[in-house]
Amino acid sequence: MTPWPPALPAKVHPTVRAFLDTPGLATATLTRFGSPAHLVFPQVYSDNLLRLRAVLERRLPGHRLCYAHKVNQSRAFVRTAAREGIAIDVASPHELAGAFAAGFDPPRIEVTGPKGEAFLRDLVDRGVTINVDNLWELGRIAELAAPGAEVPVLLRLSGFDAGQVSRFGMPQTHVEQAFDLLSARRGRVAFLGFAFHLDSGDLGERVRAIDSCLRLIEKAYERGLTPSVLDIGGGFRQVFTADAERFDAYVLALRESLLGRGEPMTWGSNTFGYHVAGGAVHGTPVFHKYANTVPADRMLADLLDAPLERHGGRTVAQVTGDNLLELWLEPGKALVDHAGITVATVEFVKEVADGSVLVHVDLSRDAVTPADQEVMVDPILLPRAGDGHAAGPVGVYLAGRLCLERDLITNHKVWLPTRPQPGDTVVFPNTAAYHMDLSAATASMHPLLAKFAVTRRTDGFRIVPDAEYEPGFPVAPRAANSATSPVRSVEAS
Repeated sequence: MTPWPPALPAKVHPTVRAFLDTPGLATATLTRFGSPAHLVFPQVYSDNLLRLRAVLERRLPGHRLCYAHKVNQSRAFVRTAAREGIAIDVASPHELAGAFAAGFDPPRIEVTGPKGEAFLRDLVDRGVTINVDNLWELGRIAELAAPGAEVPVLLRLSGFDAGQVSRFGMPQTHVEQAFDLLSARRGRVAFLGFAFHLDSGDLGERVRAIDSCLRLIEKAYERGLTPSVLDIGGGFRQVFTADAERFDAYVLALRESLLGRGEPMTWGSNTFGYHVAGGAVHGTPVFHKYANTVPADRMLADLLDAPLERHGGRTVAQVTGDNLLELWLEPGKALVDHAGITVATVEFVKEVADGSVLVHVDLSRDAVTPADQEVMVDPILLPRAGDGHAAGPVGVYLAGRLCLERDLITNHKVWLPTRPQPGDTVVFPNTAAYHMDLSAATASMHPLLAKFAVTRRTDGFRIVPDAEYEPGFPVAPRAANSATSPVRSVEAS
Protein backbone atom coordinates (compact mmCIF):
# COMPACT_ATOMS: atom_id res chain seq x y z
CA MET A 1 0.00 0.00 0.00
CA THR A 2 1.26 3.51 -0.87
CA PRO A 3 2.11 5.50 2.31
CA TRP A 4 -0.08 8.53 2.97
CA PRO A 5 0.57 11.32 2.80
CA PRO A 6 3.27 10.76 0.16
CA ALA A 7 6.52 12.57 0.75
CA LEU A 8 9.69 13.51 -1.11
CA PRO A 9 12.29 13.96 1.64
CA ALA A 10 15.40 15.79 0.41
CA LYS A 11 18.92 14.64 1.03
CA VAL A 12 20.65 17.33 3.11
CA HIS A 13 24.37 17.59 3.86
CA PRO A 14 25.20 17.47 7.61
CA THR A 15 26.65 20.99 7.53
CA VAL A 16 23.50 22.37 5.94
CA ARG A 17 21.37 20.34 8.35
CA ALA A 18 23.26 21.82 11.30
CA PHE A 19 22.58 25.31 9.96
CA LEU A 20 18.86 24.60 9.59
CA ASP A 21 18.66 22.90 12.98
CA THR A 22 20.15 25.91 14.78
CA PRO A 23 17.06 27.54 16.32
CA GLY A 24 16.10 30.75 14.54
CA LEU A 25 19.28 30.95 12.46
CA ALA A 26 17.74 30.76 8.98
CA THR A 27 15.04 33.26 9.93
CA ALA A 28 17.59 35.58 11.52
CA THR A 29 19.65 35.44 8.33
CA LEU A 30 16.66 36.63 6.30
CA THR A 31 15.87 39.32 8.87
CA ARG A 32 19.42 40.64 8.67
CA PHE A 33 20.10 40.36 4.97
CA GLY A 34 16.62 40.33 3.44
CA SER A 35 14.31 37.75 1.94
CA PRO A 36 14.58 35.82 -0.31
CA ALA A 37 18.24 34.76 -0.49
CA HIS A 38 20.52 32.09 -1.90
CA LEU A 39 22.94 30.52 0.60
CA VAL A 40 26.04 28.63 -0.57
CA PHE A 41 28.25 26.38 1.58
CA PRO A 42 31.88 26.27 0.35
CA GLN A 43 32.80 23.53 2.84
CA VAL A 44 30.26 21.20 1.23
CA TYR A 45 31.87 21.99 -2.13
CA SER A 46 35.24 20.92 -0.68
CA ASP A 47 33.72 17.69 0.63
CA ASN A 48 32.39 16.86 -2.83
CA LEU A 49 35.76 17.60 -4.39
CA LEU A 50 37.52 15.35 -1.87
CA ARG A 51 35.33 12.38 -2.83
CA LEU A 52 35.96 12.80 -6.56
CA ARG A 53 39.69 13.21 -5.98
CA ALA A 54 39.80 10.02 -3.91
CA VAL A 55 38.32 8.02 -6.81
CA LEU A 56 40.81 9.44 -9.30
CA GLU A 57 43.87 9.10 -7.10
CA ARG A 58 43.19 5.41 -6.46
CA ARG A 59 43.00 4.65 -10.18
CA LEU A 60 44.88 7.19 -12.28
CA PRO A 61 48.26 8.88 -11.83
CA GLY A 62 47.41 11.51 -14.45
CA HIS A 63 44.18 13.48 -14.06
CA ARG A 64 42.87 17.01 -13.85
CA LEU A 65 39.62 18.36 -12.41
CA CYS A 66 38.17 21.55 -13.93
CA TYR A 67 35.29 23.19 -12.06
CA ALA A 68 32.52 24.02 -14.56
CA HIS A 69 31.92 27.63 -13.53
CA LYS A 70 28.63 27.96 -15.44
CA VAL A 71 26.83 25.78 -12.89
CA ASN A 72 26.81 28.66 -10.38
CA GLN A 73 28.00 32.27 -10.45
CA SER A 74 29.09 32.15 -6.80
CA ARG A 75 32.44 33.78 -6.20
CA ALA A 76 32.84 31.69 -3.05
CA PHE A 77 32.81 28.48 -5.10
CA VAL A 78 35.35 29.86 -7.58
CA ARG A 79 37.62 31.02 -4.74
CA THR A 80 37.32 27.59 -3.12
CA ALA A 81 38.27 25.87 -6.37
CA ALA A 82 41.31 28.12 -6.75
CA ARG A 83 42.46 27.44 -3.19
CA GLU A 84 41.94 23.67 -3.59
CA GLY A 85 44.36 23.70 -6.52
CA ILE A 86 42.06 22.41 -9.26
CA ALA A 87 41.50 23.97 -12.69
CA ILE A 88 38.43 25.80 -13.96
CA ASP A 89 36.24 25.53 -17.04
CA VAL A 90 34.77 28.85 -18.19
CA ALA A 91 32.38 29.61 -21.03
CA SER A 92 32.23 33.40 -21.34
CA PRO A 93 34.42 36.53 -21.03
CA HIS A 94 32.81 37.32 -17.67
CA GLU A 95 33.54 33.84 -16.29
CA LEU A 96 37.12 34.16 -17.58
CA ALA A 97 37.52 37.49 -15.78
CA GLY A 98 36.10 35.94 -12.62
CA ALA A 99 38.58 33.07 -12.82
CA PHE A 100 41.55 35.45 -13.12
CA ALA A 101 40.21 37.59 -10.26
CA ALA A 102 39.96 34.48 -8.06
CA GLY A 103 43.64 33.64 -8.62
CA PHE A 104 43.64 31.19 -11.53
CA ASP A 105 46.55 31.50 -13.98
CA PRO A 106 46.29 30.55 -17.69
CA PRO A 107 47.59 26.95 -17.31
CA ARG A 108 44.67 26.22 -14.96
CA ILE A 109 41.95 27.66 -17.21
CA GLU A 110 40.05 25.81 -19.94
CA VAL A 111 37.47 27.58 -22.12
CA THR A 112 34.54 25.56 -23.48
CA GLY A 113 31.41 26.20 -25.52
CA PRO A 114 30.89 28.11 -28.79
CA LYS A 115 33.03 31.26 -29.09
CA GLY A 116 32.85 34.39 -31.22
CA GLU A 117 35.64 36.30 -32.93
CA ALA A 118 36.33 38.81 -30.15
CA PHE A 119 36.43 36.12 -27.47
CA LEU A 120 38.79 33.96 -29.54
CA ARG A 121 41.22 36.86 -30.03
CA ASP A 122 41.34 37.41 -26.27
CA LEU A 123 41.83 33.69 -25.57
CA VAL A 124 44.70 33.37 -28.04
CA ASP A 125 46.42 36.37 -26.45
CA ARG A 126 45.99 34.97 -22.93
CA GLY A 127 47.27 31.47 -23.66
CA VAL A 128 44.52 29.55 -21.89
CA THR A 129 43.47 26.09 -23.12
CA ILE A 130 40.75 26.34 -25.76
CA ASN A 131 38.26 23.49 -26.04
CA VAL A 132 37.44 23.91 -29.76
CA ASP A 133 33.79 23.57 -30.71
CA ASN A 134 34.05 23.53 -34.53
CA LEU A 135 36.33 23.83 -37.54
CA TRP A 136 35.74 27.58 -37.89
CA GLU A 137 37.05 28.13 -34.36
CA LEU A 138 40.11 26.02 -35.04
CA GLY A 139 40.80 27.87 -38.28
CA ARG A 140 40.56 31.28 -36.61
CA ILE A 141 42.83 30.17 -33.76
CA ALA A 142 45.39 28.98 -36.29
CA GLU A 143 45.23 32.32 -38.12
CA LEU A 144 45.37 34.44 -34.98
CA ALA A 145 48.20 32.56 -33.23
CA ALA A 146 51.68 34.00 -33.63
CA PRO A 147 54.62 31.81 -34.69
CA GLY A 148 55.84 29.89 -31.62
CA ALA A 149 52.71 30.73 -29.62
CA GLU A 150 51.65 27.08 -29.28
CA VAL A 151 48.10 27.92 -28.20
CA PRO A 152 46.83 24.79 -26.38
CA VAL A 153 43.66 23.29 -27.86
CA LEU A 154 41.38 20.30 -27.40
CA LEU A 155 39.00 19.12 -30.11
CA ARG A 156 35.48 18.62 -28.77
CA LEU A 157 33.67 15.75 -30.50
CA SER A 158 30.01 14.83 -30.77
CA GLY A 159 27.83 12.41 -32.70
CA PHE A 160 28.99 9.21 -31.02
CA ASP A 161 25.43 7.90 -31.39
CA ALA A 162 24.02 8.38 -34.88
CA GLY A 163 20.55 8.82 -33.43
CA GLN A 164 21.54 11.75 -31.18
CA VAL A 165 22.48 15.07 -32.76
CA SER A 166 24.17 17.72 -30.60
CA ARG A 167 24.62 21.40 -31.35
CA PHE A 168 27.97 21.27 -29.53
CA GLY A 169 31.25 19.87 -30.78
CA MET A 170 32.37 18.70 -34.22
CA PRO A 171 31.30 15.50 -35.98
CA GLN A 172 33.95 12.80 -36.18
CA THR A 173 33.83 13.17 -39.97
CA HIS A 174 35.48 16.60 -39.54
CA VAL A 175 38.48 15.29 -37.61
CA GLU A 176 40.64 14.67 -40.70
CA GLN A 177 40.22 18.34 -41.70
CA ALA A 178 41.18 19.31 -38.16
CA PHE A 179 44.29 17.15 -38.40
CA ASP A 180 45.24 18.93 -41.63
CA LEU A 181 44.95 22.32 -39.92
CA LEU A 182 46.89 21.19 -36.85
CA SER A 183 49.67 19.69 -38.98
CA ALA A 184 49.95 22.85 -41.09
CA ARG A 185 50.11 25.12 -38.05
CA ARG A 186 52.62 23.30 -35.87
CA GLY A 187 54.28 25.72 -33.51
CA ARG A 188 51.30 28.04 -33.49
CA VAL A 189 48.71 25.58 -32.16
CA ALA A 190 49.48 22.83 -29.64
CA PHE A 191 47.08 19.89 -29.99
CA LEU A 192 46.48 18.45 -26.50
CA GLY A 193 43.83 15.85 -27.30
CA PHE A 194 40.11 15.17 -27.59
CA ALA A 195 37.14 16.18 -25.45
CA PHE A 196 33.45 15.38 -25.20
CA HIS A 197 30.53 16.09 -22.88
CA LEU A 198 27.51 13.83 -22.51
CA ASP A 199 24.55 14.97 -20.45
CA SER A 200 23.65 11.36 -19.79
CA GLY A 201 23.93 9.00 -16.88
CA ASP A 202 24.23 5.99 -19.18
CA LEU A 203 27.53 4.21 -18.56
CA GLY A 204 27.53 2.48 -21.95
CA GLU A 205 27.25 5.79 -23.84
CA ARG A 206 30.28 7.19 -22.04
CA VAL A 207 32.35 4.06 -22.59
CA ARG A 208 31.56 4.16 -26.32
CA ALA A 209 32.55 7.83 -26.48
CA ILE A 210 35.84 7.10 -24.73
CA ASP A 211 36.62 4.25 -27.09
CA SER A 212 35.88 6.47 -30.11
CA CYS A 213 38.29 9.09 -28.76
CA LEU A 214 40.97 6.44 -28.20
CA ARG A 215 40.63 5.37 -31.84
CA LEU A 216 41.11 8.96 -32.96
CA ILE A 217 44.12 9.38 -30.68
CA GLU A 218 45.68 6.43 -32.49
CA LYS A 219 44.95 8.10 -35.84
CA ALA A 220 46.43 11.36 -34.60
CA TYR A 221 49.71 9.60 -33.82
CA GLU A 222 49.68 8.13 -37.32
CA ARG A 223 49.53 11.73 -38.58
CA GLY A 224 52.54 12.70 -36.49
CA LEU A 225 50.51 14.51 -33.82
CA THR A 226 51.06 13.75 -30.13
CA PRO A 227 47.83 14.16 -28.11
CA SER A 228 48.13 13.44 -24.40
CA VAL A 229 44.71 14.44 -22.97
CA LEU A 230 41.31 12.74 -22.95
CA ASP A 231 38.68 15.13 -21.58
CA ILE A 232 35.45 13.32 -20.63
CA GLY A 233 33.56 16.46 -19.60
CA GLY A 234 31.01 16.55 -16.80
CA GLY A 235 27.39 15.45 -16.49
CA PHE A 236 27.92 13.50 -13.27
CA ARG A 237 24.60 13.22 -11.51
CA GLN A 238 23.29 14.60 -8.24
CA VAL A 239 21.34 12.71 -5.60
CA PHE A 240 18.36 14.81 -4.52
CA THR A 241 16.21 12.31 -2.65
CA ALA A 242 16.96 11.01 0.83
CA ASP A 243 14.67 7.99 0.42
CA ALA A 244 14.36 6.24 -2.94
CA GLU A 245 11.45 4.10 -1.78
CA ARG A 246 9.42 7.12 -0.68
CA PHE A 247 10.24 8.84 -3.98
CA ASP A 248 8.89 5.82 -5.85
CA ALA A 249 5.82 5.77 -3.61
CA TYR A 250 5.12 9.45 -4.34
CA VAL A 251 5.42 8.88 -8.09
CA LEU A 252 3.05 5.91 -7.82
CA ALA A 253 0.49 8.03 -5.95
CA LEU A 254 0.92 10.80 -8.52
CA ARG A 255 0.29 8.39 -11.39
CA GLU A 256 -2.80 7.06 -9.61
CA SER A 257 -4.09 10.61 -9.16
CA LEU A 258 -3.70 11.25 -12.91
CA LEU A 259 -6.07 8.32 -13.42
CA GLY A 260 -8.59 9.91 -11.07
CA ARG A 261 -7.84 7.64 -8.15
CA GLY A 262 -7.26 9.15 -4.74
CA GLU A 263 -6.61 12.77 -3.90
CA PRO A 264 -5.68 15.19 -6.72
CA MET A 265 -1.94 15.88 -6.65
CA THR A 266 -1.32 18.24 -9.57
CA TRP A 267 -2.17 21.86 -10.24
CA GLY A 268 -4.10 22.72 -13.36
CA SER A 269 -4.13 19.21 -14.79
CA ASN A 270 -0.34 19.26 -15.14
CA THR A 271 0.92 15.81 -16.14
CA PHE A 272 4.70 16.50 -15.99
CA GLY A 273 5.30 14.83 -19.34
CA TYR A 274 3.12 11.80 -18.71
CA HIS A 275 0.13 11.10 -20.91
CA VAL A 276 -2.95 9.12 -20.01
CA ALA A 277 -4.40 6.69 -22.53
CA GLY A 278 -6.31 3.41 -22.32
CA GLY A 279 -6.71 3.63 -18.56
CA ALA A 280 -2.95 3.79 -17.97
CA VAL A 281 -0.21 6.40 -17.51
CA HIS A 282 2.54 6.38 -20.14
CA GLY A 283 5.79 8.22 -20.87
CA THR A 284 8.79 9.62 -19.01
CA PRO A 285 8.20 12.52 -16.62
CA VAL A 286 10.18 15.76 -16.82
CA PHE A 287 11.39 15.20 -13.26
CA HIS A 288 13.09 11.85 -13.93
CA LYS A 289 16.55 13.07 -12.86
CA TYR A 290 15.32 13.48 -9.28
CA ALA A 291 15.01 9.69 -9.02
CA ASN A 292 18.77 9.19 -9.35
CA THR A 293 20.39 7.37 -6.41
CA VAL A 294 23.96 6.96 -7.76
CA PRO A 295 26.33 9.62 -6.35
CA ALA A 296 28.88 11.27 -8.62
CA ASP A 297 31.90 9.56 -7.07
CA ARG A 298 30.39 6.11 -7.60
CA MET A 299 29.38 7.01 -11.13
CA LEU A 300 32.97 8.08 -11.83
CA ALA A 301 34.38 4.91 -10.25
CA ASP A 302 32.05 2.73 -12.36
CA LEU A 303 33.21 4.54 -15.49
CA LEU A 304 36.91 4.19 -14.73
CA ASP A 305 36.46 0.51 -13.86
CA ALA A 306 34.43 -0.24 -17.02
CA PRO A 307 36.11 -2.74 -19.40
CA LEU A 308 36.99 -1.78 -22.96
CA GLU A 309 36.28 -4.69 -25.27
CA ARG A 310 38.66 -3.48 -27.99
CA HIS A 311 41.47 -3.40 -25.43
CA GLY A 312 41.11 -6.95 -24.17
CA GLY A 313 38.81 -6.08 -21.30
CA ARG A 314 41.24 -3.70 -19.63
CA THR A 315 39.47 -0.90 -17.81
CA VAL A 316 39.14 2.71 -18.90
CA ALA A 317 41.58 3.70 -16.15
CA GLN A 318 44.11 1.04 -17.15
CA VAL A 319 44.05 1.90 -20.86
CA THR A 320 44.26 5.61 -20.13
CA GLY A 321 47.17 5.17 -17.72
CA ASP A 322 49.04 2.63 -19.88
CA ASN A 323 48.95 5.06 -22.80
CA LEU A 324 50.22 7.94 -20.62
CA LEU A 325 47.05 9.93 -21.21
CA GLU A 326 45.92 12.54 -18.74
CA LEU A 327 42.20 12.27 -17.98
CA TRP A 328 40.41 15.61 -17.62
CA LEU A 329 36.97 16.08 -16.07
CA GLU A 330 34.71 19.14 -15.96
CA PRO A 331 32.30 18.53 -13.05
CA GLY A 332 29.86 21.26 -12.13
CA LYS A 333 26.72 19.75 -10.59
CA ALA A 334 28.78 17.11 -8.79
CA LEU A 335 30.89 19.75 -7.02
CA VAL A 336 28.01 21.94 -5.87
CA ASP A 337 25.66 19.07 -5.00
CA HIS A 338 23.97 19.92 -1.66
CA ALA A 339 26.20 23.01 -1.38
CA GLY A 340 23.40 25.54 -1.72
CA ILE A 341 19.87 26.30 -0.52
CA THR A 342 17.36 29.03 -1.25
CA VAL A 343 15.38 30.54 1.62
CA ALA A 344 12.27 32.67 1.45
CA THR A 345 9.53 34.02 3.67
CA VAL A 346 5.86 33.01 3.57
CA GLU A 347 3.81 36.09 2.67
CA PHE A 348 0.30 34.65 2.96
CA VAL A 349 -1.72 31.45 2.68
CA LYS A 350 -5.01 31.23 0.78
CA GLU A 351 -7.59 28.70 -0.37
CA VAL A 352 -8.90 28.73 -3.94
CA ALA A 353 -12.23 27.63 -5.42
CA ASP A 354 -11.48 23.90 -5.49
CA GLY A 355 -10.22 23.92 -1.89
CA SER A 356 -6.52 23.79 -2.78
CA VAL A 357 -4.21 25.59 -0.35
CA LEU A 358 -1.69 28.01 -1.88
CA VAL A 359 1.36 29.14 0.10
CA HIS A 360 2.74 32.34 -1.40
CA VAL A 361 6.45 33.05 -0.94
CA ASP A 362 8.39 36.10 -2.04
CA LEU A 363 10.29 34.65 -4.99
CA SER A 364 9.70 33.49 -8.52
CA ARG A 365 9.62 29.89 -9.71
CA ASP A 366 12.58 30.66 -11.99
CA ALA A 367 14.76 31.41 -8.97
CA VAL A 368 14.66 27.79 -7.76
CA THR A 369 13.51 25.70 -10.72
CA PRO A 370 15.50 25.25 -13.95
CA ALA A 371 13.60 25.61 -17.23
CA ASP A 372 10.71 23.14 -17.53
CA GLN A 373 11.79 20.89 -14.67
CA GLU A 374 9.68 20.18 -11.61
CA VAL A 375 11.72 20.05 -8.40
CA MET A 376 10.71 16.75 -6.82
CA VAL A 377 12.00 17.17 -3.29
CA ASP A 378 10.02 18.62 -0.43
CA PRO A 379 10.79 22.16 0.72
CA ILE A 380 11.52 22.45 4.43
CA LEU A 381 9.20 24.57 6.56
CA LEU A 382 10.71 26.42 9.52
CA PRO A 383 7.78 27.87 11.53
CA ARG A 384 8.27 31.07 13.50
CA ALA A 385 8.90 30.43 17.17
CA GLY A 386 5.93 30.93 19.44
CA ASP A 387 3.23 31.03 16.76
CA GLY A 388 0.42 28.52 17.00
CA HIS A 389 0.37 26.36 13.89
CA ALA A 390 -2.48 24.01 13.06
CA ALA A 391 -1.46 20.39 13.19
CA GLY A 392 -0.79 18.72 9.87
CA PRO A 393 0.13 17.26 7.61
CA VAL A 394 -1.46 19.61 5.11
CA GLY A 395 -1.24 19.33 1.33
CA VAL A 396 -0.30 22.62 -0.34
CA TYR A 397 1.04 24.14 -3.52
CA LEU A 398 3.76 26.78 -3.28
CA ALA A 399 3.12 29.85 -5.41
CA GLY A 400 5.52 32.51 -6.64
CA ARG A 401 5.20 36.25 -6.90
CA LEU A 402 4.50 36.82 -10.61
CA CYS A 403 1.03 37.53 -11.94
CA LEU A 404 0.95 34.49 -14.20
CA GLU A 405 -1.22 31.44 -13.68
CA ARG A 406 1.75 29.20 -14.49
CA ASP A 407 4.05 30.73 -11.87
CA LEU A 408 3.70 28.03 -9.26
CA ILE A 409 6.91 26.90 -7.63
CA THR A 410 5.43 23.45 -7.11
CA ASN A 411 2.90 22.14 -9.60
CA HIS A 412 2.78 18.93 -7.57
CA LYS A 413 1.18 18.83 -4.15
CA VAL A 414 3.52 19.04 -1.16
CA TRP A 415 2.56 17.84 2.31
CA LEU A 416 3.97 20.02 5.08
CA PRO A 417 3.99 19.07 8.77
CA THR A 418 1.85 22.09 9.72
CA ARG A 419 -0.17 24.75 7.91
CA PRO A 420 2.27 27.61 7.16
CA GLN A 421 1.66 31.13 8.41
CA PRO A 422 2.93 34.52 7.23
CA GLY A 423 6.48 35.07 8.41
CA ASP A 424 7.46 31.39 8.38
CA THR A 425 10.63 30.46 6.52
CA VAL A 426 10.63 28.02 3.61
CA VAL A 427 13.86 26.33 2.55
CA PHE A 428 14.37 24.93 -0.95
CA PRO A 429 17.14 22.31 -0.70
CA ASN A 430 20.01 21.66 -3.11
CA THR A 431 19.55 24.62 -5.45
CA ALA A 432 23.22 25.39 -6.18
CA ALA A 433 23.42 23.48 -9.50
CA TYR A 434 21.90 25.75 -12.17
CA HIS A 435 18.74 26.39 -10.11
CA MET A 436 20.12 29.66 -8.70
CA ASP A 437 21.49 31.28 -11.84
CA LEU A 438 20.40 29.66 -15.07
CA SER A 439 17.04 31.40 -15.47
CA ALA A 440 16.55 33.75 -12.52
CA ALA A 441 13.55 35.98 -13.30
CA THR A 442 13.62 39.78 -13.07
CA ALA A 443 10.04 40.38 -14.18
CA SER A 444 8.07 43.15 -12.45
CA MET A 445 11.49 44.74 -11.70
CA HIS A 446 12.25 42.22 -8.98
CA PRO A 447 16.03 42.15 -8.44
CA LEU A 448 18.05 38.96 -8.66
CA LEU A 449 18.28 37.17 -5.35
CA ALA A 450 21.24 38.09 -3.18
CA LYS A 451 23.74 35.33 -2.52
CA PHE A 452 25.59 34.67 0.74
CA ALA A 453 28.34 32.25 1.74
CA VAL A 454 27.86 30.23 4.93
CA THR A 455 30.77 28.57 6.72
CA ARG A 456 30.78 26.54 9.90
CA ARG A 457 33.33 27.42 12.59
CA THR A 458 34.11 26.31 16.10
CA ASP A 459 31.90 29.12 17.45
CA GLY A 460 28.98 28.62 15.09
CA PHE A 461 28.24 29.85 11.59
CA ARG A 462 29.71 32.79 9.71
CA ILE A 463 27.58 34.38 6.97
CA VAL A 464 28.96 36.93 4.53
CA PRO A 465 27.93 38.31 1.15
CA ASP A 466 29.15 35.89 -1.50
CA ALA A 467 31.31 38.54 -3.16
CA GLU A 468 33.21 39.10 0.10
CA TYR A 469 33.99 35.46 0.87
CA GLU A 470 37.64 34.57 1.36
CA PRO A 471 38.64 30.95 2.12
CA GLY A 472 41.21 29.96 4.68
CA PHE A 473 39.87 30.87 8.13
CA PRO A 474 40.06 28.20 10.88
CA VAL A 475 37.25 25.66 10.76
CA ALA A 476 36.51 22.93 13.31
CA PRO A 477 32.80 22.05 13.18
CA ARG A 478 30.97 20.57 16.13
CA ALA A 479 28.28 17.91 16.01
CA ALA A 480 25.07 18.94 14.32
CA ASN A 481 23.07 19.05 17.55
CA SER A 482 25.50 21.47 19.23
CA ALA A 483 25.39 24.26 16.62
CA THR A 484 23.48 26.86 18.55
CA SER A 485 25.35 30.13 17.99
CA PRO A 486 23.76 33.19 16.40
CA VAL A 487 24.56 34.67 13.01
CA ARG A 488 28.13 35.93 12.76
CA SER A 489 28.51 38.14 9.72
CA VAL A 490 29.74 41.31 8.13
CA GLU A 491 27.27 43.91 6.93
CA ALA A 492 25.90 43.36 3.46
CA SER A 493 27.13 45.92 1.00
